[in-house]
Amino acid sequence: MGQKPSYEDLQIRIDSLEKEVTRHKKREALFWRNQERLTQIVESIPIPTFVIDNDHIVTHYNSALENLTGIGADEIFGTRDSWKAFYSEARPTMADFIVDRAPEADIARYYEGKFSKSLVKMGAYEAEDFFPDIGDGGRWLFFTAAPLTDPEGNMFGAVETLLDTSERRRAEEARLKSERRFRTLLDFAPYSILVFSVDGLVMYLNPAFTETFGWTLEELRGKRIPYVPPDLEIETREHLRKLFQEKVIRRYETKRLTKDGHSLDVVWRASIFSDSKGEAAGVLVILRDITSVKRIARNNQAMLRISLALPEYLELYDVLDYVSSVIKELMVTEGGVVILLDEQRQELFLRGAAFDDTATQRRAKETRFSPDELVAGEVIKTGKPIILNDIAGGSAIHIERDKKLGYQTRNLLLVPLRSQERVIGSLCAVNKKEGGFDQADVELLSMLAGTVVLSIENARFSAELKKAYLEVSSLNRAKDKVISHLSHELKTPIAVLRTSLVTLEKRLQGLSPERWQPAMVRARRNLDRLLEMQYQVDDIMQDKTYNTQTTLTQLLERCTDVLEALIAEEFGEGPLVERFRNRIEDTYGVRRQVAEKVQLDLFIHKRLNFLRPSFAHRQIDIITRLDSTPLVYIPIDPLQKIFDGLLKNAIENTPDEGKIEVVVNHKDEGTLLEVRDSGVGITKENQTRIFEGFFATQETLDYSSKNPFDFNAGGKGADLLRMKIFSERYNFNIELTSSRCPF
Repeated sequence: MGQKPSYEDLQIRIDSLEKEVTRHKKREALFWRNQERLTQIVESIPIPTFVIDNDHIVTHYNSALENLTGIGADEIFGTRDSWKAFYSEARPTMADFIVDRAPEADIARYYEGKFSKSLVKMGAYEAEDFFPDIGDGGRWLFFTAAPLTDPEGNMFGAVETLLDTSERRRAEEARLKSERRFRTLLDFAPYSILVFSVDGLVMYLNPAFTETFGWTLEELRGKRIPYVPPDLEIETREHLRKLFQEKVIRRYETKRLTKDGHSLDVVWRASIFSDSKGEAAGVLVILRDITSVKRIARNNQAMLRISLALPEYLELYDVLDYVSSVIKELMVTEGGVVILLDEQRQELFLRGAAFDDTATQRRAKETRFSPDELVAGEVIKTGKPIILNDIAGGSAIHIERDKKLGYQTRNLLLVPLRSQERVIGSLCAVNKKEGGFDQADVELLSMLAGTVVLSIENARFSAELKKAYLEVSSLNRAKDKVISHLSHELKTPIAVLRTSLVTLEKRLQGLSPERWQPAMVRARRNLDRLLEMQYQVDDIMQDKTYNTQTTLTQLLERCTDVLEALIAEEFGEGPLVERFRNRIEDTYGVRRQVAEKVQLDLFIHKRLNFLRPSFAHRQIDIITRLDSTPLVYIPIDPLQKIFDGLLKNAIENTPDEGKIEVVVNHKDEGTLLEVRDSGVGITKENQTRIFEGFFATQETLDYSSKNPFDFNAGGKGADLLRMKIFSERYNFNIELTSSRCPF
């Protein structure tokens, strides 16, 4: 049993307890004042907030949180159900984890990837999450939970504040959606699009840029693009300076390099875009590759220029040289060659060639190859183009060719020269100055081949026709000389024969006519044929003078005077001398034709009546329709021969009981003379040759024994040739139309 305390000890203890009670009351009063102040603070702040103590009992739940969640404080205050304000099922809040001093692993079970330690408050955590049970459609909330401690550092609860980020989140989602839509648009845009920082570093580029220039976004992000040609760097800097001044450049045509070094023609458009403060945030650039467009435009202009220029080159070699120079210019090569196939000799010749090296050009034009010595032989054989971009150390065909030409070939492009269904040669471009040949070059050279092949063929045909024309002209001159000479040579024997027949007939008058007259008729008929042929040839050859004809004419003029003198000396001056001179003049003299004004209807009527006795033995119905027409201006002799020939031709081709129409009337501003028969007609083939001269539509034996105007008597074809020559000589048109009898 212990010692009983003294009064003094008890008094001391009582005083100590009273002091402790006083301190406790002060602390309690302070606690409630703090609680009241905390309540006022929590309630007054506009941020949704709640507080729990160490027993997880909700001690504070402000009206801002009520407005946010729609859950009243009376449902939550004083309970451990703080979760009800946020979730449909019981689960810890972030404040509960703070009070429990839970490890991060436990927090991660509910907020995996969504939470982090606070950077401003020791022991606090913050997170952002979607709360589907709050409001209509849920809310996004950013929340922070921190421990509550007394001055001694003892935790007596936790406070959690929340911020509704739904609008920001929706705006962010809308922005991201818009960005995705915009990015999709950029990704599928057909033009190259770039986004640079204001420092010129790549922030974005679309697939079209990668497809055109070769670089990917991964290669260039945060870097500068090395695609400005060195010779355009100063110009590009000047345009960038202008861009930052004017904020936009709508069109700037320039060049840019691809990843593999090819140069492209592009149209460059750019605009400065700003941030929310209006400060320049970057540069949007759109690049449109116009290389193909410009190439097509250049090609079209070149084709037009070539098409306009080709007609100026009429000679084959001039055409080939021009085309070769065009190949060299269009394809930007060291050489252009037109290779043609000599089909007769089966050789390839390079007569059209254009090279930078004139010595090579000269050797190419002088060299011929067999088809298997050139790649062009394969192109001509198959009709397909060939590209050879690396010939170094190639096959023997290249070595031998270069050896002959004294030239080093690096690459070749050949396309066929196709004329209708055959290949006549090849166009060849030699040694492209930059890079190698591609499909675009094939298309361009093929287009050129299609443009020039007709001109090359025409020039070849023209050369052949010119050669043939010269040969024919030479033959025609020789023929004309022979005809002219024969015409003069025939005059004397015909004149002698005619005189002899007259003399013979006089001496045979004493004999019975039956004995000599048939032979005389045959002789006269054939002599008349010869005489008519001579007259026709004279008319045809009238305007053609040859040395032989001139010599004969001069000789005749000299002989006439001598012969007249001899006759006068023998028989005396008188009618005999005059008759002799007239006969000589009629037989050998040059007839001069003087044009006269002729009333054609009256002339035809008179001439028809004159000729009627000549065909009176024929049963032909002559129908005339002779209208009064303007006067025609023509010599009488050729007009007479023209009508006589037309009428005679019609009667000889019309059987008995047939009819012939002779018409004179107006046509346009002139006068028409038409002789229409009802014979069997002329074939189309013969119609084209009827005016050629000495061309007969029937066999000679069918008419050689008949008299003029007899049916099928025909002629030698000279009469129609004479009419054609008269038409050219006296400026009128002569035409033939015929419908062949189908029976």
